[in-house]
Amino acid sequence: MKVANGVLLRAATGEDLQGVVEVGRRTWPATYAPIAGKDYVAMGLAKWWTADATVPAIRAGRVTVAEFDDEIIGMTSVGPLDGHLALWKLYVLPEYQGGGVGGMLLRAAIAKAKADGYDELRLSYLDGNDSARGFYEHYGFVETGRESSGSGVPDSVWLKLTLEDGTHG
Repeated sequence: MKVANGVLLRAATGEDLQGVVEVGRRTWPATYAPIAGKDYVAMGLAKWWTADATVPAIRAGRVTVAEFDDEIIGMTSVGPLDGHLALWKLYVLPEYQGGGVGGMLLRAAIAKAKADGYDELRLSYLDGNDSARGFYEHYGFVETGRESSGSGVPDSVWLKLTLEDGTHG
């Protein structure tokens, strides 16, 4: 557990399910509607921000929450991808963005990847999400490729951070 600026980072428990899902329901419309449209937002919320989609990751110990004043204000979810660790989700409630919570969550994910023996942390963001691009580049992530959904949704831009001897984060 880490506490800084009154924010507590900890592993999510079953009691956090509603708070974790709420982070997605509150961040996705503001983040993705301008980039990919309302249909994409509705699809993503229905697919990735439900109890059925979230409980397995919480049970597996792959979800970290940022808590402030007894409210979950941000979260990450990680998991294996082709022998590396993938950061599948990193979201902070809109009213807390820009205050360092995302950086705390990302540094925790990097530390977990290193502690678990991974040599890379991978992630993707939607092309056009310039805030995400700048955020991840600031932490040393580099683009490795792009993937098209073929459905009019912007490309997914894949990034990686090479984890070497604690030099990042």
